[in-house]
Amino acid sequence: MRSTSNPAFRNLPTQKQGGYATFDRSGGGMMGGGAAMAGSRSSYVDPTQATQDTGRPITVDDVVQKTAISGGLALVAGFLTAMSGLYILALPAFIVGLVVSLIVIFKQKPSAPLTLTYSIAMGVALGGITGPINTLYPGIAFQALIGTAGVFFGMLVVYKTGAVRVTPRFTKWMMGALIGVVVLMLANLVASFFTDGGLGLRDGGPLAILFSVVVIGVAAFSLLLDFDAADNAVKAGVPAKYSWYIAFGLMTTLVWLYIEILRLLSYLRQD
Repeated sequence: MRSTSNPAFRNLPTQKQGGYATFDRSGGGMMGGGAAMAGSRSSYVDPTQATQDTGRPITVDDVVQKTAISGGLALVAGFLTAMSGLYILALPAFIVGLVVSLIVIFKQKPSAPLTLTYSIAMGVALGGITGPINTLYPGIAFQALIGTAGVFFGMLVVYKTGAVRVTPRFTKWMMGALIGVVVLMLANLVASFFTDGGLGLRDGGPLAILFSVVVIGVAAFSLLLDFDAADNAVKAGVPAKYSWYIAFGLMTTLVWLYIEILRLLSYLRQD
């Protein structure tokens, strides 16, 4: 599926889809309801494979509902972990989330159980990380959540208005930016084994703050690719079950975005 030139979210009842919300390129109203750095960002669904399946075509409502369920479970799991003080669960939960994400990425098939398992695992992991940081810097968890939500809806408006168009060239630039960020993170990690603070990308200094801002920017623009993937899926009329795959992609991006915003806020609040 190719990226569209000026896509936007629009609720447009049609007879073919029985009145469900759909995506449209003409720039109508905002998507109703609530809403990665993994997998293909320009297209989550192989249309050749999808057309072999049967079932009702996917709609915007499907994507919204599945993403809202996944995000809601992550929030609940994170809140309970932080409030219970079971911070020790953070590392095991991250491992579970990583394994599940790799399964989803390599299978490239929609799975409600895997998507929900990933969301719960990452919620527990983020709760285990956020709890101690929020104790050290009271209120930082709420600030990170508001920041993540603000970026999400801000980029949704950018996508809807066509202010930034998801073209093949844009997708290539984003892939390059994602690879560059990952390479720098790995280089900093390796360097930290030999020198104190590594390359200085995660030590809380001015360079670390700048790098964190850049990473947040890359994560934010990655949301445009997630929105475009959902747009293409609706236009292609793939089965509704693929909304779980799109929800998984959105969750990976939101998790990454939250972690980076939390990191940046912790840098800014250091004495």
